[in-house]
Amino acid sequence: MKKLLYIGILSATLISAPACKDFGDLNVSPNSATGPVTSALLTNSLAYFGSGRSMTVTYAFDVRFLNEGAMYAQYTSQTQYPDESQYSVTARGWSQFYAGPLEDLTNIIKYNTDADKKGLATVTSGGSNNNQIAIARILRVYYFALLTDQWGDIPYTEALSETPTPKYDTQKDIYTDLFKELKEAMAQFDNGAAVKGDILFSGDAAQWKRFANTFRMIMALRLSKRNTDMGNLPKTEFAAALADPAGIIDANSKNVIMKWPGSSFKNPWFQMYDGRSDYAISNTLADTLGAYNDPRVNVFADPLTGGVIKPVPYGLTRQLLIEWSALNPVYSKVGRNITGQTSPDYVITAAQVLLSRAEAATLGWTAENAGQLYNDAIKASWEQWGVFTQAAYDAYIANPKTSWAAGETPRKLGTQKWIALYPNGWEGWAEWRRSGFPALKPTIYAVNSSKQIPRRYAYPVNEATLNEPAYKEAVARQGADTHDTRVWWDKQ
Repeated sequence: MKKLLYIGILSATLISAPACKDFGDLNVSPNSATGPVTSALLTNSLAYFGSGRSMTVTYAFDVRFLNEGAMYAQYTSQTQYPDESQYSVTARGWSQFYAGPLEDLTNIIKYNTDADKKGLATVTSGGSNNNQIAIARILRVYYFALLTDQWGDIPYTEALSETPTPKYDTQKDIYTDLFKELKEAMAQFDNGAAVKGDILFSGDAAQWKRFANTFRMIMALRLSKRNTDMGNLPKTEFAAALADPAGIIDANSKNVIMKWPGSSFKNPWFQMYDGRSDYAISNTLADTLGAYNDPRVNVFADPLTGGVIKPVPYGLTRQLLIEWSALNPVYSKVGRNITGQTSPDYVITAAQVLLSRAEAATLGWTAENAGQLYNDAIKASWEQWGVFTQAAYDAYIANPKTSWAAGETPRKLGTQKWIALYPNGWEGWAEWRRSGFPALKPTIYAVNSSKQIPRRYAYPVNEATLNEPAYKEAVARQGADTHDTRVWWDKQ
C-alpha cells in the first residue's frame, strides 16, 4: 500500500508540475537525426536494385522470389523443391516494393520539396534538392516498370498517397507517364552538390542520365507490339533516347553494375547458396549454349571436374528430382563469378542495348545496321564474361544457327537477348513474353490449371477484400486474375 501511495503522489506531482519546458533538452536524444536523412533512404532503396530486383530482409522470401523469374525464363532449375518451376505459385505480394524502395524514394522527393524540410535534407544528406529529386524520380520509374511488367495494371497515380484504396492505372497510362518522368528527371539535374548515399553511381549525374536514356529505350521496345496503339510513341521515345546528347550504354565500360560490398549488402545470388544448394543451371540454357558451341556456358554454370557442365533437368517433380539426384549427386550450379558475395551484378549491359538497337532497326524505328549491331552485341557479351577469342567468335557468327546472314532474325535476336540477359530472370522472363523467343516449352509436370508458363502474377490475395472496388475494376478491364492473363504489352 505504501508503494502504491508513493506512486500516486508522484503521479499527482508530475501532473501538477510546470510545463515540460522546465525539463529543457532532457527528452531530446543527442544521437537522433535533426532532419530527414535522405542519403540513408537512397541507399536503402538501392538495396532492392540489381538482377534480383527483390532484396528484402526476409531470407526465404528474398531468394525464392529472386530466382522465380529465372525459373520462368528457364535459366535455372530447382534441385529439391520444384514448386515455382512447376508453376504452383500464382499470386505474389507487392508490399516489398511499395513499402520498401518506392516509399523511401517518395519520401526523398517530399523532403526535398517541402519548404520546411528541404534545407535539412541537403544538410544531413548532401546533394542539391534537384539532384536528389531527379535520382529518386528515375529510380521510381525503374521500380514501377518492374511492378507493372509483373502484374499489369497496378496502383500508380494514387499509390503512396493518403488514399487507403488507390485505383489501378492502366499499363498504357503508366508507361506513358514513366516516359514523362524520365525526361523531366533528366532535365532536373543541376550543377549543385552531388548526392550522398548513392551506392550505384556515387552521385554522378552523367551516369544517371545515361541510365535514364537507356532504360527509356528498354521500356520503349517493351511496347513494340503496342506501337500503333500508342500513336508511335514507343518508336519516338526509342529514337529520341538513342539520339539524346546525354548518351546511352553502348560499351561494357558503361555497363550498369551493382557492386555489392558484402556484409549487410551481399549479392542476392550469393544467398541462394548460403548454406543451401537448391538451384542449378537448367538443361534448357545449358543445352542451347552447347548446341551453339557458346563459351559463355563455362561461366554461366559452375563446371565440374574436367570442365564438364552438368545441368539439372528443368521442371521435374519432387520425386523425380530425388531419383535424379541419387544418380547425379554432383551438378553444375550457377557460375561462381555470379554467385560470389561481392560478385558484380549486371543490371543493364551493352550487349542488351545493342540487341535492342538491332531489333529497333528491324522494326524500322531507326536506320542503324541491324546485322552489325547483332554481331557487336555477341562480341560485347563474350567480352563482358571474359570468354572472347577472335577465332571462336568468327566461327560463331558464321554458324548458320547463330549467323545473322542465315536468316530467322526474330528467333536469333530473341534467343541472343535471352542468353545475354542471364542471370537477370525478371528481364529474361519479360523479353520472352514479349518476343516469344526462344521457344520455351512448359514443363510436362506443370501443376497449374493451364499447364503453361506464367504470363504475369495474380494480384496479392488481400487486394480483393481490402481494395475491392479498384481490384474488380482492374480485373474487369485486364482479364481474369490468374497468371495466364497477359499484361497489356504482351500482345499475341
